[in-house]
Amino acid sequence: MPDESRRSVIAFLASVVCTSTAATAGVIALGKQVFDLTGRELDLGLIGLAEFAPAALLVFVTGPVADRHDRRRVVATFGCLEAVAALALAAYAASDPTAIGPIIALVVVFGTFRAFVAPASRALPSDIVPPVELPRLVARFSIAWQVSLIVGPVLGGFLYALDPALPFVAMAVLLVAGAGAALLIPTPARAHHDELDPPSVRDAIAGLSFIRHRPVLLGAISLDLFAVLFGGAVALLPAIADERLGVGAIGLGWLRASVGIGAALTTMVLAVRPAERHIGRTLLIVVALFGVFTIVLGATRDFAIAFVALAVLSGADAISVFIRATLVPLVTPPDRRGRVLAVENVFIGASNELGAFESGVVGHAFGAPFAVISGGVATLVIAAAWWFTFPQLRRLDRFPASPDAVDDAGPGPRAPRIAPTQPDAASLGP
Repeated sequence: MPDESRRSVIAFLASVVCTSTAATAGVIALGKQVFDLTGRELDLGLIGLAEFAPAALLVFVTGPVADRHDRRRVVATFGCLEAVAALALAAYAASDPTAIGPIIALVVVFGTFRAFVAPASRALPSDIVPPVELPRLVARFSIAWQVSLIVGPVLGGFLYALDPALPFVAMAVLLVAGAGAALLIPTPARAHHDELDPPSVRDAIAGLSFIRHRPVLLGAISLDLFAVLFGGAVALLPAIADERLGVGAIGLGWLRASVGIGAALTTMVLAVRPAERHIGRTLLIVVALFGVFTIVLGATRDFAIAFVALAVLSGADAISVFIRATLVPLVTPPDRRGRVLAVENVFIGASNELGAFESGVVGHAFGAPFAVISGGVATLVIAAAWWFTFPQLRRLDRFPASPDAVDDAGPGPRAPRIAPTQPDAASLGP
């Protein structure tokens, strides 16, 4: 691999580790802070809704921005603005707060900046490596993300136990470091369109229209939306840890870290042996597995069982993320990736943040265990329904070699076989 490509990969992965660690540390601290203030599951859901709303409202702006401007600079600029919002959260946490209104307002501000970062950042891998190398980079990206899922929650839990403001200070520092790493990525070999006219409404909705007319793409993205929307158990972990398992901030941090441990172990396997065959069926099966262990999590009162259940369901989710993160860019033309990924970011936000709100509402009305168990059952129903609703997705055997290689009436032409990815001096990873 050329030195410039290797530098791009290293800088990109460094940016992912920093920004993802910041995000997960902040999530654990916010959840603990809000539940300590109110003791209501509904308020945990409101935090998720506050983060999701900007991505949904700005979807027709953030996608064109990612397509028309230098994606590295978009990531860096709005990443620094996220750091400012994190410092504001730190200042409020240090003021001995008694209300969650300012927290929600600051999360909305943070979510606004995050809405611009997400599609630009997620489009970068397909900018810096050729299509045949993308699955390997996605696997390494997933490892970086899963490492952050382990380190971030533990860091956030320990820092919160020392001082509620410290996790947000650490968050700001990491976000600035991530922005700096993004700027170290050499200029991708792609055309920018800053000189074009401002985006029109028709231009802005191109991503949504493209997804709607591609059953494989629509099926994969919407599966994640509805499955995690109802299976969003992680948002209720502060309540589960306190009321069901009897552990404090440090125990909560380890519970949240188990999500990263399970996913990291799975992703390491994917880095060595990427999924190459029966892509569609594998996606549907692992979503069903996610639902099964969500039910286990909601039913148990044992910390060890909860830890293992979270690790397994997150491992299943890691496979789902790997398949979707590889598939979506490969079936999308380069000049539409920002807009398509902006729409997908809303779907992901709906499944995560809006799913957190749904879990909070149900948990507030019927209790956290019922919310988690019913969500797992709903996830199983969704996986079964998508099996029959999207036969094109179910029949998909291999990742496509190009956007034109997917035949939505069937499995389509075969992509080149992906070579084994043992890390060495010539491999993609650092």
